[in-house]
Formats: sequence, C-alpha cells, structure tokens
Amino acid sequence: MVLTKAHPSMKSIKELYRIGTGPSSSHTMGPRKAAEMFVERHPDAASFKVTLYGSLAATGKGHMTDVAIIDTLQPAAPVEIVWQPKVFLPFHPNGMTFAALDADNKILENWTVYSIGGGALAENNDNPTIESPEVYGMNNMTEILQWCERTGKSYWEYVKECENEDIWDYLAEVWDTMKDAIHRGLEAEGVLPGPLNLRRKASTYYIRATGYKQSLQSRGLVFSYALAVSEENASGGKIVTAPTCGSCGVMPAVLYHLQKSRDFSDMRILRALATAGLIGNIVKFNASISGAEVGCQGEVGVACAMASAAANQLFGGSPAQIEYAAEMGLEHHLGMTCDPVCGLVQIPCIERNAYAAARALDANLYSAFTDGMHRVSFDKVVQVMKQTGHDLPSLYKETSEGGLAKDYQQM
Repeated sequence: MVLTKAHPSMKSIKELYRIGTGPSSSHTMGPRKAAEMFVERHPDAASFKVTLYGSLAATGKGHMTDVAIIDTLQPAAPVEIVWQPKVFLPFHPNGMTFAALDADNKILENWTVYSIGGGALAENNDNPTIESPEVYGMNNMTEILQWCERTGKSYWEYVKECENEDIWDYLAEVWDTMKDAIHRGLEAEGVLPGPLNLRRKASTYYIRATGYKQSLQSRGLVFSYALAVSEENASGGKIVTAPTCGSCGVMPAVLYHLQKSRDFSDMRILRALATAGLIGNIVKFNASISGAEVGCQGEVGVACAMASAAANQLFGGSPAQIEYAAEMGLEHHLGMTCDPVCGLVQIPCIERNAYAAARALDANLYSAFTDGMHRVSFDKVVQVMKQTGHDLPSLYKETSEGGLAKDYQQM
C-alpha cells in the first residue's frame, strides 16, 4: 500500500466523476446536494430562505439554480430565494446561505456553504470539503510520477492502491453513463432550452463526418461525440462531471472515439478513466475546477488535460509522456475566460468541448513523439492556472457580465 502522509490530501475520484443531470455542476448539482443535506437536518421547518451570492446568483437563473433548490426544499416547506449577484463571500464566488425558520419566523439555523466546482461542496478553509474522507497519500503530479518511476507502476495502479475495491464498478457505471449520453445526443434533434434558440448539431456532424475520407472523418466524429454529450448536458440530461458539467463532453468524446476506432477493451478504458481522474483530482486539490473561481481554464482546460493523459496511456505512453500530454492539455488553455452567453452552458461552452477533444488527441500525439522530457511541469502549470484565475476580473468568471456575454441579457 502507498503510505499516507500527514498533510491534507485528495479525495476519491468518485467525487470528481459525479453522475447527475446538467446543465451545471457548480450551479445545479452542488446547490441541489446542499439543499438535500439541509432539508434532512430540518424536515419540520415552517419555511426556508436561501440567499445566493456572487457568481452563483449572477447566472443562477440561466443555470436553473433556483429550480434545483426549490424542487428539493419545497416538498418540506415554502422557499424564498434571495439573489445577491454583487456580493462575493471571501471563501469562494459560489456562496449560498440556507436558513430554516419556525412557525414564528425565528431562525432555527443559518448554514453558509459553497459550491466549489464539479458538484463538490465546502464550508470553509478549515473544512474544505464535507462529503468524504481523504484517500490519496500524494497530491501532486511530481510526487506521483516519481513513485511510478520508482515502482515501475502506472498512474492507474496508484489509483487502484488508494481507492476501495469498488472503484472499478463505479468507473464502469461512469463509462456506461458517458456512452449513453453520446448515443442519446447523436439521436436527438431540435432546439436546446433557453432564449438563444440554439439548434443541436451533434447528429449533423456525425452524418457529415461519415462522408469524409479517414483523416477528416476521424476529427469530425470526435466533434460529434463531444457535441452530443454537451448538448445533452445543456438540455438537463444525465451526464458525468469530467471534471464539470460544462466540460463533460471532452473525456467521453476522446475515449469513445478511441475505443471504436482502435478496439480498446472496456478494462483499458476504465484504467484510462482512473488516470484521467487522478489528473483532475490534482488540479481540484491544488487549484480549482470552478469556472466561477478560475475561469474556463479550470473546466475545459482541465478536461483537455485529463483526456490527453487518458489517450496517451491508451497508446502505451510512459508515465513521463502521460504527464507531458496532460501538461500540454492544460497549458494551452491558460487564461481562458468563462463568459457564458445569457448564463447558459451553451455558447461558447458546447463548441469548446468539441475543440478541446481534438486538442487532447493532438497533445497525445505531440507527447508520443517525445521521450516525455520537458521544461515546464504539470504541477507548475496548475500553479500558474490558479494564479491566472485569481488575476482574472470577476466579469470573466461565470458572471456573464463581460466578454462574449456582454451584449446579451440574461433570463
């Protein structure tokens, strides 16, 4: 077994790969989970009041945050939602305060909690996540790469040593859910919900791709698979956060395309999912996967890094080459803003998933031509990504107040 160190470390990759419904892991899945936890504590409350802050409030209506909370709490008691888009709590931009009141309108409990990305919740710095124990003894890529080189093992074997035995059953469910989302998305046609009247494109891309010669066909199919999952997410369908809802199309597109074109077994796909989960976990622990905190580099950028690593492992890459592929996947998304038009996970999010899936395959190929040696480590890029995200003004971090979203009114 891997020795557990005294310093805080990473949670299970089950918290990274969450199976649920879209359109947003931080704005829909996280608040719904928080509401479920709160109503369990106060099933006899006479009413609830929920205050949404910062980015959570700014794009909450477009992301159906209020719907998720009301659907969960209202069966127990009436709910009042208060929107505070200009108030940013110090710990994280996605803050919310739940209040349970008695029949005399006296507060039974005030609970402030944060949706920190990927559907995960946190209360504060002292208790950064509130859902599961730490299972990994090492929490950065350099340490884990050195362990791989010392033991001769790969990243997925480190995951196997740290996780419970049921991790493979869980990853099998994750893979099935990803494939189902692709299949549904390729069959679905029509317009996505919301004021943009955005037409689904996955089926068209798939049909057109089949008419091209092999090289162009391959890229077109990858696009169609990513579009299929992202469009399912945008319509509130069942998807897997990888690492978030907004970036959920990248990993399935790359893995599904490689399995279909190269005939990789399901077990090899699950091992690739394990490695990718480890990559995403490292970023989540050391920086952020929340668009509200660091911009889209933390969502689509991290998804690209995960898919790059997964692809490289499938093609027999060494631990150093896998690390390099992941590093490129993230590095070349540094500075990417999160400015969803109308607060919806549609423009530019859906198209970015398709493009990042193609970039992941390129990162894999580029790394495969090398011996894995390079100057800037994955850990360094994670640090830079975190700092870059903190330096971005809030109008470029999911508030839909700037950038591409500036000239559009929210719902």
